[in-house]
Amino acid sequence: MSNSLYSFIYLASQSPRRQELLKQMGVRFEMLAPSFGEDSESIETPLPNEKARDYVERVTLAKSTAALVRWQKSGLPWAPILCADTTVSLPNHGEGEILGKPIDATDAARILNILSGKVHEVLTALAVTIDPSKKPLCLVQVSRVHFAQLSQEQIAAYIASGEPFGKAGAYGIQGLGGAFIPSIEGSYSGIMGLPIYETVQLLGRAQVTRI
Repeated sequence: MSNSLYSFIYLASQSPRRQELLKQMGVRFEMLAPSFGEDSESIETPLPNEKARDYVERVTLAKSTAALVRWQKSGLPWAPILCADTTVSLPNHGEGEILGKPIDATDAARILNILSGKVHEVLTALAVTIDPSKKPLCLVQVSRVHFAQLSQEQIAAYIASGEPFGKAGAYGIQGLGGAFIPSIEGSYSGIMGLPIYETVQLLGRAQVTRI
């Protein structure tokens, strides 16, 4: 099976940003998103004292396992399955080893206040299942993001825009949140949720053709 050339992959993510980035790479994909009733929230709950790198890798591999089960039940032809997960981390901060998606406006304000004026890490794990009988290939890409000092008025206005919700670290670099970031060290697309260079390398190993 690994000697085949694949003209498409399955994307086990509902993220519109990841879909856009795959199109940018020239990768054809079909959605293999979580079905109704799947408990993705419990997968994304950090374990006690879990480090950010361990967390994002564990979550991505758990999503890969769930996606493989989804494929096995689907009757669809085989193609490599791509999973990814992104988290924001402020290492050694009392509250901030893992800064996930805000649960409400108060939580978004808490996260943005933690990030304000500091340099944080954005970690994106990728996993590509090349063969359903083998473990997926997995890697973690890390970028450093310099965040501006934000006023409470800026934080309140940003939360009112609705953009922080559904995003790790309560911001999106590709949207209004980009105005808070003077510089980055690493991968812009990785901060968006799918590092292009690393993704192309893994899909090359999976022998996926690109346009």
